[in-house]
Amino acid sequence: MHQRLFRYMVVIMACMILPVFALRGEDLAGNSAAAHEEDKPIDVKEIIFEHLGDGYGWEVPFNHHKRIPLPVVVKGSDGKWHVFSSGKITDHQDYTEDGVTFRLAKEGEHKNKIVEVDALGNETRVTDMSVTKNVCAIFLTMVVIMGLCFWLKSWYKRNGYKVPRRGLGAFEALIEFVYNGVIKSTLKDKAEKFAPYLLTVFMFIFVLNIMGLMVVFPGGANVTGNIAVTLVLAIFTFCFTNFFGTKHYWKEIFWPDVPLWLKFPIPIMQLIEIFGMFTKPAALTVRLFANMMGGHMIVIVLTLLIFIFASFGPIVIGATSVVSVVFSVFMLLVDVLVSFIQAYVFTMLSTIFIALAQESGHEEKHEKKEDAGGGAKEAAAVTTL
Repeated sequence: MHQRLFRYMVVIMACMILPVFALRGEDLAGNSAAAHEEDKPIDVKEIIFEHLGDGYGWEVPFNHHKRIPLPVVVKGSDGKWHVFSSGKITDHQDYTEDGVTFRLAKEGEHKNKIVEVDALGNETRVTDMSVTKNVCAIFLTMVVIMGLCFWLKSWYKRNGYKVPRRGLGAFEALIEFVYNGVIKSTLKDKAEKFAPYLLTVFMFIFVLNIMGLMVVFPGGANVTGNIAVTLVLAIFTFCFTNFFGTKHYWKEIFWPDVPLWLKFPIPIMQLIEIFGMFTKPAALTVRLFANMMGGHMIVIVLTLLIFIFASFGPIVIGATSVVSVVFSVFMLLVDVLVSFIQAYVFTMLSTIFIALAQESGHEEKHEKKEDAGGGAKEAAAVTTL
């Protein structure tokens, strides 16, 4: 059973990257802003959103003005796709290829996004399919999860049913905890049908959350703190919930068991039920996004207190540094727990939503009981004979 679940998880994980590119029109925020000059006051808002946003490169530790370049894939006005390294385009340097000039916009509607510049200096947004930091982090997360799944599968092939230990044992224990504690206990006999998706979602969110807490490559990407990504995950749950919903589920939406005047001639209850179909994924989207965004923002604000109080003298900055570092470390430890909790809550709510759509009506339950009773009688008759 475990090998089949892991195989399905790998397939679903490979498909999860597609909606991310579908939302590229949203463009997950821009690259880093220009470096702050020493004589200018600290722009707290700009620094916060610079660290929380996406980028066309991966920041080098302790020097956020230098980045590890990533592939830029844009479509110019000439109708051609242009592929080049993000290291060729910076805040102060344009890039020209085949007569088309690209620039990182410094202001306006497309700030911190790649635009095309014409001969008059006018900037035009281009079709952008670049592998940004967040997209790269999603690929790395997929590789990590697939690697763990194949590692565990190969372990059981070599050692039979011998229980793995250490890191691999912790991974299996985590899967068993979610499967038995949430999926199996909620979905009962239909657990194996939906377990590959639900386990994939849990591991995907959990690994992304943990990697987002790391300050060095390959961590530091605030992927689950991006509403476009959480929306994609919620859409997956929405599709699984409604595409596999039973007849009883759809009957309760379009003709619920309430007094007739509540559903005809004015479809009051139908409108409420349909509205509820869309509020569930909306709640999943905002819950995960807000919690992870808030956790990262608190740590950044606590760190910025050191620079904000720098002008008050050495005593104040010394005391502020100690307090900021202590509380930042404490919040990072809390965020590790929150990373697990948010992955667990998203999986639990998705399981509940799917389970509600799998409910059978009273007539179906009665038929199942009769079939089970008839089967038991036949078995008893055969045993008697």
